[in-house]
Formats: sequence, C-alpha cells, structure tokens
Amino acid sequence: MSRTYKILMAGAAALALASCGSAEVASPGEGGFGGGGSGGGGGGGGGGGAAADCPTGFDNVGVINNLRNCQLPAKVVGNLVVPQRAGTIYSLGGRTDVGDDQGSNPAAPIAGAQDGTLTIEAGVTIFGSSGADFIVVNRGSQIFAEGTATAPIVMTSRQSIEGTTGEDSIGQWGGLVILGRAPIAACPGGVTPPNIACEAQVEGTSAFYGGNTPADNSGRLRYFRIQHSGFEVLPGNELNGITLAGVGSGTTMEYIQVHNSSDDGIEPFGGTVNLRYVVLTGNDDDSFDTDTGYRGAVQFMIVRQRANGGDRMFESSGAGDNALFTRPVISNVTAIGRPNGGDALLLNTGHAMQLYNSVVTGSAACLDIDDDESVNNGPAFNSVHFSCPIAFRDDSNVTGAQAAAIFNAGANNTANGTSTLNGFVNGTNENGVDFTPVNSVRAFLQDVDYIGAVRDSSDTWWQGWTCGLESGSDC
Repeated sequence: MSRTYKILMAGAAALALASCGSAEVASPGEGGFGGGGSGGGGGGGGGGGAAADCPTGFDNVGVINNLRNCQLPAKVVGNLVVPQRAGTIYSLGGRTDVGDDQGSNPAAPIAGAQDGTLTIEAGVTIFGSSGADFIVVNRGSQIFAEGTATAPIVMTSRQSIEGTTGEDSIGQWGGLVILGRAPIAACPGGVTPPNIACEAQVEGTSAFYGGNTPADNSGRLRYFRIQHSGFEVLPGNELNGITLAGVGSGTTMEYIQVHNSSDDGIEPFGGTVNLRYVVLTGNDDDSFDTDTGYRGAVQFMIVRQRANGGDRMFESSGAGDNALFTRPVISNVTAIGRPNGGDALLLNTGHAMQLYNSVVTGSAACLDIDDDESVNNGPAFNSVHFSCPIAFRDDSNVTGAQAAAIFNAGANNTANGTSTLNGFVNGTNENGVDFTPVNSVRAFLQDVDYIGAVRDSSDTWWQGWTCGLESGSDC
C-alpha cells in the first residue's frame, strides 16, 4: 500500500490480530522496550514471535529481531493510532510529516493544508535506520505519545533494536521535531516580536515555525524516551534529539528522556512550552539548548554527560530580535558534567536565564557569560550550588568577576562548593543550601523544600521509564 495513508477514524488502526503469539509483552522496566522488545540495547525479540501482519495504515516491511516491522506512512492526515501489540515494532522509512504546515495564524490556516494527529500507545517502540528517518509534527497538528512508568514509549535506532549499540552510540537516526505557533524572536525584516508575522525555518528541516499564540497546543508527551538520535543535515544544521520550535504552553511534556543524541538533547527555538521531569544523558553537543526567544519553564531535570562526549550542559542563546530575548525559568536541576567538555552554563547573545534551586558540578567551569547584551538582560541565580574547578569563566567579553557579581547578587548561592552527590542524589553539602520558592515566579513551578532534581533516595520519579542512570541499566 502507499506510504501516504489517510486515516479518518482512530479505531481502524486497532485491527485485531488474526494470528500472533499469545504471550503478553513483559513490563520493560528500567532500560527496557515496549512493543515486544527486551531490555537494554534491544537485543531480544518478541517472546511469542512476530505478528502475522501490520495494523491498517502501516506498511509491512518484514521482520526484525523476531518482531513484525510495521512502517509509518510518509504523511499522517486525520488520526493515526500506533497500537501496542505483541510481536510488533514500528519503523520510519524517511521523513514522516504529521499534517501539513497550516501557517502561523490558527484563525486563517493555509488554504488546502490538512491537519494530522499521531497517537502512540504506551509501550510502543519506533526505530529509525538513518539520519533521513525523523518525525515532523507541523503547525496545526498534534502528537499524543503517552507512555507509563512501566511501559514508556521509546524512539530509537535500528542498531539499538539489533543489540549493537554501546556507550558512545550516537547519531544513528534523525529525531523528533515539533513545530508550533507560539511567539519566537526570529522575524522577517521590519517585524518586531511578538508578532503573528514572526516565523522562521527550523534547523534540520525545511519546515516553518512561529506565530503569536502563546498557549498553542501541539499535544502531549509523557513517559517518552529518545535514544541514539541526531544528524547533521549540513554543517551547523543538525537534527536534535527533540526540537521544539515555537511550541506553546498548551503542550504537555513531562517524564522525557533524551539519551546519546549526536547534537543537542532538547532544543527549544522560541515558544512557551513548559517541561517537567526531564532526563538528558550522554548527549554529544549541548544537553539543553535554548534559543530565539524561548520563555518556558522547566522543573526537575537530571543532566549527565558521558565520559567521551558532551559540550555544554546548557547553551543559552538569544538569537533573533532582542525585543523578545530568551528568558527561561528553570528550577531543580542536577547537572553533572565532564571535566574535558565545555563549560556547564553558557549565556550569550542576550540570554537571561533564571536559574533556581539547582546543582551544577563536574565541568571545567560552571558559568560563562559571553557578552554585555546577556549581562544587561538580567540573568539571575538563586539557591544554586556550584562545584567546578573554575566557578566563573574569565574571557575577553565578560570577565569572571562580572559573572561572579551577577551570581552573588542572588540569594543562597554557593560559588565554590564541594560536591557530595551520591550519583545524582543530594548529599550533605547540597542539602545544606536553603531553597527559594518559585511558584510566585512562574505558576507552572512547584514550591519544594530542596535544591536539585531529586530530593533523596526515596524520590524515584525517574525510575522505571529511563535508561542509563543506574549501574547495570543500559540504553
């Protein structure tokens, strides 16, 4: 059948199996796959054998690792459900678009453009085989990928399914791109943001993003994991693990992991989307890169670089019109860098990060502010514990002393601390830092009485659906 399949009713995608193994898919646990895969690198196949066929709307492209390989269409129009069922795994055969780009104005969508909804059931695994395999959710369309703690949704590489990935396996397929109509700072000449006419082409694809709908809703992602992704389309133009471009605050993103992206883990380009319970591990460039007027909030984030890869943990840029400079509010981060990577936090081109209740350790330097524009826009730090050999990078643009003055102007900060983390769980020194209430800063944020991403060893929000955080847990 054609790879472009129009689904008009969600129920059609749940066609019953005529013949397949009766064994249920075991709970994947930490590091495991849904959709019939085993744990770790995905080397195990379905215990009941490959399903006999594929659901309606998918191409049957054979069997991989004893699982029926069902390929997503090139375009999703209407509602396509990716059902979790025994003996079945799903794949990408190039770029999959969810809907057409409907433009920046929801009240006047582009004539003839069609919307799409991609619904992925808990426990489903989808894989790509090359950098040309990626998903684009266009403006006006949505993705609903809601796993559970014991049955996360996993997007990964073919090598991962075949069990051949290792600690440094990166860039083996494209990634996920979500495009929305929220405000951005990248505008055509003569247009000042926020403005419905502010729209731009997103990095890594030919698609467009932006508008002036702050509460734009691109769907829901929960208990969702991406592994071994990222691809350089052109020099300096890459697909990230997850690209969020102009995504609005009506979108739900929580319990999200990106592991071993060859570029950034997550990169918001503008927009207002909020994130909660985020794990970024092993990403080769920046773990969390914010740009072009991003104004969302983030809370409870674990960042850990791998020994052989990782530049900065936070690259924070304000590219675009300074009328809408980048200013995220971020709280309760535990960021563990590597000594031979980049500086932990880089602020440049007018970025004004607001960082609260966080722990930063392991990098060569904790904070580098690159330019006067960033200084003037007012970055702020409160209840932040630094423990790096160099607290503040001294360079020719903004001196270490200037960065120190900004940091020390906040409350309850520690510039030259000693890490007592047990893995990513607070120790004595981290627990000794007074917390700062944040709900009054941004209503999305919760007031908690500790700094860092994890309160103590009994705080297990990250367990079950992530991989690579605990000894013996592989991705």
